[in-house]
Amino acid sequence: MTQAILFDLDGTLADTAPDLGNALNRQLTERGHQALPISVIRKVASSGARGLIGLGFNLTPEDAGYEALKDEFLNYYEAALCQDTRLFDGMAELLDALDARHLPWGIVTNKSARFTVPLMAQLDLSPRAACVVSGDTTPHLKPHPASLLHASEFLRVPPPECIYVGDDHRDVQAALAAGMLPVVALFGYLGNGHDPKEWGAKHYIDTPLDLLKLL
Repeated sequence: MTQAILFDLDGTLADTAPDLGNALNRQLTERGHQALPISVIRKVASSGARGLIGLGFNLTPEDAGYEALKDEFLNYYEAALCQDTRLFDGMAELLDALDARHLPWGIVTNKSARFTVPLMAQLDLSPRAACVVSGDTTPHLKPHPASLLHASEFLRVPPPECIYVGDDHRDVQAALAAGMLPVVALFGYLGNGHDPKEWGAKHYIDTPLDLLKLL
C-alpha cells in the first residue's frame, strides 16, 4: 500500500520553464541574440543550466566561457525564481486531495537547495511538504537513488511503499534503483526525446489528478 508520494520539481510539480527561459533569454538578448520561444526552452528545461546553455550558446562544460555563462545564468534565475512559474494544472487539487487523505508528499529534485528552498516558499508549499530533498542534499544526483532513499528514510516510509512521480528518464531510473514505484508525468517536459513508454515504468499519467486513480 502506498504510504507516501514523492515528486520531481521541474516539469512535474511545477512548470518552471518560463523563468528558466527568462534567465536564458536575458543572456541571449544582452549579447545581441534573438530570444528563444519558451516552447523550445521547455524541451530541455529539466537539464538545468547545462542543457539551457547548450541550447542557447552551443557550449558544454568543457568549453571555454561555459562556467562564466553558467554562473551568470544561475544568478539571473535566482533573482526571478517565481515570476512566471506555476503549478501544473490540476497539481494544486492533487496536493489538496493527498492532504485530505493524510498521505505525506514531498519533493526530490536535482535542483540545488539554493533554488529549491526559496521556490517552494514562493509557491506557498514549504509548510505542507513532508520533505524537500534537493540536488545537493546527498552526494549523488538522479539517476542515482541516493536522494530518493534519503527521502524514504526521512519520512520513515519503506521505498516499496513510496511512489515517485517524474517527467524524465532519470526519474524512472532512480525510482527503480531505490525500489520505489515510478510514475511518468506525461504532462511534463519529457526531456531526452525518447519515447517515455520505453523508460521502464508501468504507470503513466496525463494529468496530475490521474494519480489518484493509482492510489
